[in-house]
Formats: sequence, C-alpha cells, structure tokens
Amino acid sequence: MIKTILINVLFFLLLMIIIFIVDYVFVMKRKLKGTKKKNKDDIMEISYLIGKFKLDKSKVLYKPVALWCALLNGFIISFVSTVICNIKLHLMWQLLIGFVLLFALIYSVYEIYGRHLVKKGWKKKNE
Repeated sequence: MIKTILINVLFFLLLMIIIFIVDYVFVMKRKLKGTKKKNKDDIMEISYLIGKFKLDKSKVLYKPVALWCALLNGFIISFVSTVICNIKLHLMWQLLIGFVLLFALIYSVYEIYGRHLVKKGWKKKNE
C-alpha cells in the first residue's frame, strides 16, 4: 500500500518536472526571448488570462506569469495522468474520465490564478 503510494507520488513529481521543463524552457522561454518583435501575445495562457479577467497588459509581468502557467500546466497534466494510470477500467472510460478531469482542472486552476492576478491589482482601471 505505502509502496504503491510512493510510486504514484514519484511518478507525479517526475512527470510534473518533465512537463514543466518542456513547457517553460522550450516553449515559453523561446516566445519571450527569441522573437525580435517581442510579441508576447503568442502565449495562449497569458492571452486567455488577459482577455477573461480584463487585465492591463502594461501591468502584466510576462516572465513570472509564464513561469506560473508552466507550473500550472505541469500540475494539471501530471495529476490527470497519475489518476488515469491508477483507474482500472476500460480504455474508453479512462479517456472519458481523463477528458472531463482535464477540462475541469484547466478551468478551475486558471480561474483561481486569474482571480489572484486581479487581487494583485493588474485589472484595468476603468473596468
């Protein structure tokens, strides 16, 4: 029992680290520093947060937000993967539960993070 829990926690942490590295280093970092125009609107998660929560683009610090988005993405994907690997059902049910859990976590985690950014005072003044 304890051995199984330890293996699941290690699987979760290892997968989270791998996804974080891939998401932040290879995708986010390239888009923040690699473009000559400094077009930071290419990062879909930041564009979503700015649009949904009406954040002021001039107040948004892109590097910390990109870091947190990469951490959130790593958490979401590794959590769903760990849960799905431990469910002993047919593949169809695993996929169905995985998609529902994935979209529920994406919505709820980014909703919480967006509200946190609003509380930091990054919302537009006139809205």
